[in-house]
Amino acid sequence: MNALVDVSFFPRAAKPLTSYRKYWAARFGTSKFLPMSRAEMEALGWDSCDIVLVTGDAYVDHPSFGMAVIGRLLEAQGFRVGIIAQPDWQSADPFKVLGKPNLFWAVTAGNMDSMINRYTADRKIRSDDAYTPGAEGNKRPDHAAIVYSQRCREAFKDVPIVLGGIEGSLRRIAHYDYWSDKVRRSIVVDAKCDLLLYGNADRAIVEIAHRLAAREPVQKITDIRGTAFVRRPDDETGKDWFEMDSTSVDEPGPVETHINPYQTTSEQAAGQGGSCAKEDAGQSSTLNAINSGATHLDSTRATGEKPLTFMPNPALQGKGSLKLPPRERSVIRLPSYEQVKSDPVLYAHASRMLHLETNPGNARALVQAHGEGTTARDVWINPPPIPLTTVEMDYVFDLPYARSPHPDYADENGSHDHSTKIPAWEMIRFSINIMRGCFGGCTFCSITEHEGRIIQSRSEESVIREIEDIRDKVKGFTGTISDLGGPTANMYRLGCKTPEIEAACRKPSCVYPGICQNLTTDHDPLIKIYRRGRALKGVKKILISSGLRYDLALQSPEYVKELVTHHVGGYLKIAPEHTEAGPLTKMMKPGIGNYDKFKTLFDKFTLEAGKKQFLIPYFIAAHPGTSDEDMMNLAIWLKKNRFRADQVQTFYPSPMASATAMYHSGRNPLRKIHRTVETDDENVDVVRGEKRRRLHKAFLRYHDPNNWPLLREALKAMGRADLIGNGKHHLIPTYQPITGGCYDNARKKNSTFLTIPSMVVEKPKPGSMLTQHTGLPPRDTGAKRVATKPIRKPR
Repeated sequence: MNALVDVSFFPRAAKPLTSYRKYWAARFGTSKFLPMSRAEMEALGWDSCDIVLVTGDAYVDHPSFGMAVIGRLLEAQGFRVGIIAQPDWQSADPFKVLGKPNLFWAVTAGNMDSMINRYTADRKIRSDDAYTPGAEGNKRPDHAAIVYSQRCREAFKDVPIVLGGIEGSLRRIAHYDYWSDKVRRSIVVDAKCDLLLYGNADRAIVEIAHRLAAREPVQKITDIRGTAFVRRPDDETGKDWFEMDSTSVDEPGPVETHINPYQTTSEQAAGQGGSCAKEDAGQSSTLNAINSGATHLDSTRATGEKPLTFMPNPALQGKGSLKLPPRERSVIRLPSYEQVKSDPVLYAHASRMLHLETNPGNARALVQAHGEGTTARDVWINPPPIPLTTVEMDYVFDLPYARSPHPDYADENGSHDHSTKIPAWEMIRFSINIMRGCFGGCTFCSITEHEGRIIQSRSEESVIREIEDIRDKVKGFTGTISDLGGPTANMYRLGCKTPEIEAACRKPSCVYPGICQNLTTDHDPLIKIYRRGRALKGVKKILISSGLRYDLALQSPEYVKELVTHHVGGYLKIAPEHTEAGPLTKMMKPGIGNYDKFKTLFDKFTLEAGKKQFLIPYFIAAHPGTSDEDMMNLAIWLKKNRFRADQVQTFYPSPMASATAMYHSGRNPLRKIHRTVETDDENVDVVRGEKRRRLHKAFLRYHDPNNWPLLREALKAMGRADLIGNGKHHLIPTYQPITGGCYDNARKKNSTFLTIPSMVVEKPKPGSMLTQHTGLPPRDTGAKRVATKPIRKPR
């Protein structure tokens, strides 16, 4: 019964996924894996595929991989779905292996933006790829979605191309590209796709498939939420929309004067610059009669006037004189690609407008011009998709996933655990996704742009069924569920208290600057799932590995106790991101005081449980709005609290994120954008250049001797030479190794050992220093060092 209860707070206005009549090919049944070759198609009795999926990831039939979800969902609708995973993009031949799709191509770069997947924050190409067997690198091109779309068009020119995935979501309008350091056109234009699906594409892909199967031309499919497409400016289908300039959206609307209901017609006419001659004449006669000494009754009789009666004012009836166009037929015109490309202020404004129109309850369509003259065309972006109900979420996650990589990736022993291991699959092999979406609104994160801020939760029964499936069917299960979470671990079944408020809200975050009074913070449903899951036979432990929103957790001490007592595997990762107000306000993150409160609860319940567990905070270096002094203060806080950050995260400007708009423009899109700076908060301190980014990163790794020369130089320039010394209260020492530093990291590849005698390295006492990667005291790696006296500069 619980599985049938829709716990979402969003008003439903969409056709259910399960209400479509199945396509005729449903008679072929389901496949153990979606076919990747003609031989597999023939084994299923197929002569062709209705839909061919093209993805930049290896094919793992698991609900954490987007194309597996889309493929199984379309299969459940009765379509024959094939998949081409990580094709060689040098020619169109690999795109022809499954033959010509009957309906359309479905293209994605994969679970990550291909540029983020291939390059580090320092723009250096990565040597590995977590979504490839054996972590082999260079298995996908730059801007993979564009390249794949071009090859699909080359392979079969007349087959419609439907583009999706996170790369499409983050690049649906003109966007800043960090790797080329310029503003690129909408991916709809560059990929020349027929339709782009952004966000969770479940609803849109099913409707598109059925409409194309009914022989509706793809050019006519322009009314589906969560889609974008190209439309010519003179296209008649765009003429019946109410268009408004985006620069007027932030302006206050016209204010009507409050009308006095006791006004006479003459007074109203005078207020409008006119007069009412008849009433004026009557009033004049009455005043003359009164002035001549006549009684009121006599004057009324003399003038023929009737006694005063009150009538409703016509101006107050109905909705007033101002009538706004319906939102469902309104479109906001953003500055054109040419404008935002050359004007960073307009780019910040366009980014702000996009993020204001993300609530499915009130979002309007957006349009952005690309090109001029004969090449002019508009990119239309329909409002975001309606979130899935709980019943629909269960339907999607209960599809017959094999929960393993395709057999083609197996080694000679039929295993995926050795040379052909896919790291991304290994990470989620025994994990369960219980919800979608995040209402945190962190400006550096892309979840909101892709999944939205309305939480879509599965039912308790569906989650328990998946735990049992892992226990009974997944090879290698030892009794530990590695994660029970989602984009955020503890937002399950949380949302707005009323549908009306939720549909009207335009806030980018429900928890910044504080937790909204209309947000439910009841963690009881999550606690219930934890308890029921770990009570299942064969389940020894359930860990929580997803990021925790600790300011929300503070609202439920019982949840914190449950989590700390039963679901922490030695350490718990949380992300305060910084300690200083400057960068935190640009990130839309809570103050460090919330971390201190959570740590108090964490330590209390850890002690009560009799365990040795550690809380590991994560931080970002070089985020927009961060000054050198902010990073210095963060480093002081880290040393004071005895933290050593092993894996440092430097700000990575992902396409379309609000923080990326700050990075590119130097303006704050969280506030109204002005042409001239009117307040200090509109300007953003942007950390550019390799030297300054390295400095901010060095402050996070203050304990690494390799960073000491850079830090000494910076501290002296900042007038903080008092932090340089050999005492415990100093940040860095005065001495320096002869040939570089020596740092012992819990992970060998991050360690830097000296090959010749250099200096005394004091080993931390057990339990005194925590590393970010393991949450445990640094281990003894066996590396030997020859102790010598530290070298000091002469005075």
